Amino acid sequence: MEGGIHPGTDASAFRDCISLAWRNPYVLRLAFSAGIGGLLFGYDTGVISGALLYIRDDFPSVDRSTFLQEIIVSMAVAGAIIGAAVGGWMNDRFGRRTSILVADFLFFVGAIVMASAPSPSVLIVGRVFVGLGVGMASMTSPLYISEASPAKIRGALVSTNGFLITGGQFLSYLINLAFTKAPGTWRWMLGVAGIPALLQFVLMLCLPESPRWLYRKGREEEAKSILVKIYPPHEVETEIQALRDSVETEVREEGSSEKINLIKLLKTKTVRRGLIAGVGLQIFQQFVGINTVMYYSPTIVQLAGFASNQTALLLSLITSGLNAFGSIVSIYFIDRTGRKKLLIISLSGVIISLGLLSAVFHETTSHSPDVSRLETAHFSAHTCPDYQSASTSWDCMKCLKASSPKCGFCASGANKLFPGACLVSNSTVKDLCQGEHRLWYTRGCPSNYGWLALIGLALYIIFFSPGMGTVPWIVNSEIYPLRFRGVCGGIAATANWVSNLIVAQSFLSLTVAIGTSWTFLIFGVISVVALFFVLIFVPETKGLPIEEVEKMLEQRAIQLKFWKKRSDKLQKNSDV
Repeated sequence: MEGGIHPGTDASAFRDCISLAWRNPYVLRLAFSAGIGGLLFGYDTGVISGALLYIRDDFPSVDRSTFLQEIIVSMAVAGAIIGAAVGGWMNDRFGRRTSILVADFLFFVGAIVMASAPSPSVLIVGRVFVGLGVGMASMTSPLYISEASPAKIRGALVSTNGFLITGGQFLSYLINLAFTKAPGTWRWMLGVAGIPALLQFVLMLCLPESPRWLYRKGREEEAKSILVKIYPPHEVETEIQALRDSVETEVREEGSSEKINLIKLLKTKTVRRGLIAGVGLQIFQQFVGINTVMYYSPTIVQLAGFASNQTALLLSLITSGLNAFGSIVSIYFIDRTGRKKLLIISLSGVIISLGLLSAVFHETTSHSPDVSRLETAHFSAHTCPDYQSASTSWDCMKCLKASSPKCGFCASGANKLFPGACLVSNSTVKDLCQGEHRLWYTRGCPSNYGWLALIGLALYIIFFSPGMGTVPWIVNSEIYPLRFRGVCGGIAATANWVSNLIVAQSFLSLTVAIGTSWTFLIFGVISVVALFFVLIFVPETKGLPIEEVEKMLEQRAIQLKFWKKRSDKLQKNSDV
């Protein structure tokens, strides 16, 4: 799941953020300590993509089963769905700080269980623990930062959570690359995640609870003692009064919303139309395939014809870095370009990128090198049984599809595109093949078009990250009436995690069943549908107060115009 950017962010807010944080390091300490939760969130979603390459090598049962690989990846997402749901209740009952501490404990336990896992089943249990922690941290960390930051720089500090998520993903690829030669490889990759979790646990023990939560619970003196440390002396009383008014208003609104059920929500026209736009964006964010890239990018690189695990990880590092860069680009453009325009530009680029990926993978799979009986006879003791009994000619792709037992392709020593050998896939045969300075393929076949696939992946991230990566979260923070924002935001977030789980659990199975080319083509078709959805159902909320958004949703459900400027009334107000 991609990180959200607070809608109140602008360039001056970031300058104020740097200035005030320099004058008051306590604020920076609060934000950094809580922000580690976003880093953990990003690290977990990124690290499994590289670790999976080596988990397959250590556990033959995982290597043989794409379903088991998907389970290992997606169980963390399933845990996150539960963690986010439980986290909402825990935040209100026990506080933000306590929820972060629990999330760190779960993450640390999960990291230890994964690093020491003797079997795939234990590894899956560890992934569930980590997912619970991720789900809890994904909603609690930005909430704590928001409630423990000066109002003047709150938007800027909260907006960094999205950058920390993508930064955590980038860090995970660096860690993966660093441990490719270490004994235990994937155990180190997964286990090292316990270090930042432990660091955050220690830091949070030394930090206070959210002053807003304390005030809401009637612990006013404790809240005031914290606000004195956060705000300059001349602003403390003003903030306390604002907090008092805010909490009183919130209590009144929540008191009326507690009686509202889902049926009543859907019968309210503005809420229903807002949910269509907000939930639809969250679902399409996942169904255009982003987490296939984040969870499986090294595997995709191998499917494109790069045999080496180290090469796959190094090239995947580029896509992760572009994703982090894209979140910064979004912060700059979101209030200049507008939400809807950014979504349309983003989806248009995603469609082109997925079309390129589909074409490249079609070319690599339909023109793979032939299998030579002479080359295979060179390793006669290890010939693939299905090939040995075959009466027709084989190519590399047909060799890799053999399943009883699984087989691999040992490329020609003279040129990887020349006919090679089809052999049983195991570590012994892999060493024999590589010992003769040949390339060993088990996922994809040798191709001269692999670099085009990398360009396609890079373009996909460049277009996705600034638009579809962040805008759905921003729209969901703006589109609902104030008294319904909590429950509607929760519905949209749950839709995002569930969609994430579906995509993570089905990607590898789709590549096996219909091929990588058709899989990316399906994502491309979904992206076209998403583009029309944005054009028709998503309003432009840039610069509009909540009342104006409600009025717009009340008047019409179809929002075809995305280039229309703000009304004269709004323009005059902004000029005042």
